[in-house]
Amino acid sequence: MPILGFSSHFLFHLPKPISLPPLTCYRNKGDVNSFHEQRLEDNKNDDMSKSLSHDDKNVKHDNIWQLFKEAQQNILYLNNQRLSAIEELNKTKKEKQSLLDKIKKLEAEKDETADNLSICSELLLRIDSMVLGSVINPAEASNFRSLVLSHKLSVADIFNVISHKRDSDLLRELRHFSDQSKKNGFHVIHICTEMTPLVSRGSVASYVTGISRALQRKGHLAEVILPKYTCLNLDEVQGLREVNVEAYSYFNGQLHGNKIWTGVVYGIGITLIEPLDYSSFFSREMIYGYPDDFERFSYFCRASLDYIVKCGKQPDILHLHNWETAIVGPLFWDIFVNKGLGGTRILLTCHDFNSQGIEKPNKLALCGLDPSSLHRPDRLQDNTNTQFINILKGGVVYSNRVVIMSSIHPKHSIVRNLSHELKPTLNDHEDKLTLAPYGFEKTTWDPSTDYFLPENFNAENINGKAVCKVALLQRLGLSGHSSIILVGCNFPEGADIDEKKMKDIVLNTKQHVQFIFMETSERPTLNQALESLQKELKDDDNIKFVRAYDEALLHLLFAGSDIILCQSFLDPTDETPLKALRYGAAPIAIGPEAHTNRVISFDRNFIHHDQEATKYSKLINNTFGNMSLDLAIDEIRSNPSKWKRRIMDAMAHDLSWDGECYEVHVAAYSAIKNM
Repeated sequence: MPILGFSSHFLFHLPKPISLPPLTCYRNKGDVNSFHEQRLEDNKNDDMSKSLSHDDKNVKHDNIWQLFKEAQQNILYLNNQRLSAIEELNKTKKEKQSLLDKIKKLEAEKDETADNLSICSELLLRIDSMVLGSVINPAEASNFRSLVLSHKLSVADIFNVISHKRDSDLLRELRHFSDQSKKNGFHVIHICTEMTPLVSRGSVASYVTGISRALQRKGHLAEVILPKYTCLNLDEVQGLREVNVEAYSYFNGQLHGNKIWTGVVYGIGITLIEPLDYSSFFSREMIYGYPDDFERFSYFCRASLDYIVKCGKQPDILHLHNWETAIVGPLFWDIFVNKGLGGTRILLTCHDFNSQGIEKPNKLALCGLDPSSLHRPDRLQDNTNTQFINILKGGVVYSNRVVIMSSIHPKHSIVRNLSHELKPTLNDHEDKLTLAPYGFEKTTWDPSTDYFLPENFNAENINGKAVCKVALLQRLGLSGHSSIILVGCNFPEGADIDEKKMKDIVLNTKQHVQFIFMETSERPTLNQALESLQKELKDDDNIKFVRAYDEALLHLLFAGSDIILCQSFLDPTDETPLKALRYGAAPIAIGPEAHTNRVISFDRNFIHHDQEATKYSKLINNTFGNMSLDLAIDEIRSNPSKWKRRIMDAMAHDLSWDGECYEVHVAAYSAIKNM
């Protein structure tokens, strides 16, 4: 085979020298004697030339052999590399196929569950539209809803194709299937202004979706009513349809028409209300922050109640959120309770008390309320500015139960330090108050079933976590063994990164620790901060930056890391600490509240009010809440068995929406339903 331009024939079969006759010069008459000396000289020079030529050939021959040997070594090296690459490619293909098979299997299982919930929700929405169209009366609709609630699985099997059926055909099948069995679960209707993934501006959005999905998984029925903002993300809505009947609602002294849209999101039935006469209310760039926010949301609240009555719905619970829908409380008890809603109760969740809806009393008349009867100290009158009304206060007064959403702060601390002007009202209604933590979606974030992981693990057996760490290191090209301490850094959208602080943390951390910074946001400020940090630390081989969002890699980051840095334990929109604990990683806060040796400052009276705190708060306070990164690294190295027990104990807590958050809500629903 030709090597580097030289043929093997040339290398091994050099041509033989050609023999020539001796050179002879003749004078006239053939006398050669006179040239004898010249001939000898020529022969001598000839011999020297031949000698030099032979040496050159030997040198060339040696050089060629050297080139050949080097080329042969290069070929062997490249061939080994090629074989290794082929082997690695085949391994990757097998892993990919295995992952795809696992994904298909899990998606099939999830789709089956989601389809059942979607069919039930779609059927309930069709019942609503039949009431609006006067195809059935409210009493029969109520019986049909009870039927769907108590026979979800069989309903999903029988009514598996709904969208293409006419009302008459669907009604005939419903009546044929009907019985008088009593429902077992709660029927909860959320009247709210946000819901993931349709519209999200704060903690309300993920909470509404999370608790609704958890309720439906446990056999309850959850519905959501939202304004039809023009900025809604409708990609995840199944079966979106406009109900071909205008629903009228009262506002500012007269009735106004609304378009009603229905659909299903994650198995949850949603209803969207679109005002016709006040179309500008929800066609704006922002969701909140306008001078007429009270008018906008009081219109929506009144329209929601008018719609519920028109459909003949009789929910167990009307679930309200923050001041934007708190006006439903006074509307319900003053106007709607006697319109077929005698068995319905009101629950209000307060996500924070920073915004309470302070307005002039006369604006209450817009939605049909009597300002003179409500502008009183024991009702809606603001506790500080008595000439105004406080809408959130009205929600507290007119609700049967108030759930304060806070994962960390105990109830007494919120009432005393964070409720602002509502402190006297919350003290007066203390028996209504209960505390619930935020959560995360368990079906997506569970290391025991996560199909993104090379090996699953759980609190009882965490061996798979070491496998995940090795896979993470290999994927990112980091050297090391599963025994190396790995610190993951994943910051949510909206997080403000202190570049100097992050640099100091990395540079001051002891050796044999590796960092992975992963970007999960498209916000320019966040990108710039990470880019600047990457430039500062570009020469450190123990740091890896991932500058593009990768869902599979994000799951592997939580599963493979020993420690996950987070901004705070206090931000309800940041699920990082919850996911870290679920995946066996210690969440260490480095945000503004972090101190020299304490990450978060807890109320020192916490121990005296232990019963008023969430389980999550107690867990954090007793484990990682006051732990710095250096302390965590020291414990991992000095006492690995203690660290492992600490991690396994934390993993055993269900911090998802299906855990403590669900339990608190069902207990609250049960308590007020039995009033």
